[in-house]
Amino acid sequence: MKLKFRVLSHRIISFEIAFVAALAAIASLLVFYVMDCTNIFLVVGIIAVLVFFSVFFITRHLVKLFVIEKVRPIYKVIRSEQMPRFREIAKNDNDLIETATKDAEEWATRISDKELEMLKKQEIFRKEYIGNVAHELKTPIFTIQGYVSTLLDGGLYDESINRLYLERTDKVIQRMTSIVHDLDSINRLESGVLKMEYTTFNIVDLVNEVYEAQEYLAKERNITLSVETALPKNLLMVYADKMRINMALSNLIINAIKYNKTEGGSVTVRFFDMESRFLVEVSDTGIGIPQECQERIFERFFRVDKSRSREQGGTGLGLAIVKHIIEAHGEKITVKSTVNQGSSFSFTIKKGTIR
Repeated sequence: MKLKFRVLSHRIISFEIAFVAALAAIASLLVFYVMDCTNIFLVVGIIAVLVFFSVFFITRHLVKLFVIEKVRPIYKVIRSEQMPRFREIAKNDNDLIETATKDAEEWATRISDKELEMLKKQEIFRKEYIGNVAHELKTPIFTIQGYVSTLLDGGLYDESINRLYLERTDKVIQRMTSIVHDLDSINRLESGVLKMEYTTFNIVDLVNEVYEAQEYLAKERNITLSVETALPKNLLMVYADKMRINMALSNLIINAIKYNKTEGGSVTVRFFDMESRFLVEVSDTGIGIPQECQERIFERFFRVDKSRSREQGGTGLGLAIVKHIIEAHGEKITVKSTVNQGSSFSFTIKKGTIR
């Protein structure tokens, strides 16, 4: 989309006003001539010249005072963000309006193109998002439908399959519940409805709590869990929403366990001092993430290996939730990974008061 403007300078505006005023003076004096006034041409000439120059300079001054000086600060802000040569333009008042108009036209065109591109990306994201949600829910729904149909067709009275099918149905329902719960968490975090409840707590103790909760999963896969830090444990106090950070750490650690080596792997949480913050790093010795996938790893439902991810039982929303939780705290999360060597997720967290 292209916007059109009429290019004017204050010289042109002043000239037009003065010219109109001069014509008005000539017209009025011609009336006197028709009425037989003497020396009318001399009078017309003198009055026309005086009116022209007086109106020209007065109007030029007023335009500069009430237009140029009002445009300048606004234009300076816009131009300083777009084209750094504003200072050169500012020295020449005669070109300011014309140059500002051209720049405004170019700026409006660029903004329109950016907005159009953004709308296209949002539409693609919307379609992919709806498709992913439908796909993730479709499979468990069809599975439940199959089990229930079998039970209704007589399987309910067959002791060899009725309990088995009910247990499988229960697991599938739990998976659907997890997907809906995770989607609700992300939407609430994005909309700001979910308010952070900040407290001061020991981050090492929280990591150990997560380790205890995932101890069975780690033992089942022969994964070693450890914490490494050069700082005394009692100094690692942070100020954050404990429940949300617990959720973020749980998702990171569960992923680190699930996508680790099949035998003898390790998950390590490290802490680094960064003045007003700590850097928390969750690293593993797992399968790693290809370079081309690392930029999208925090997107909803994005999976590096779709078949393997679904075998592990994840919803595809864990890392998206982690990202939203960390960003809701005003912090950042990053990932570094090498295929077949492991991954490292790092985020910052504000220090709390030491008790």
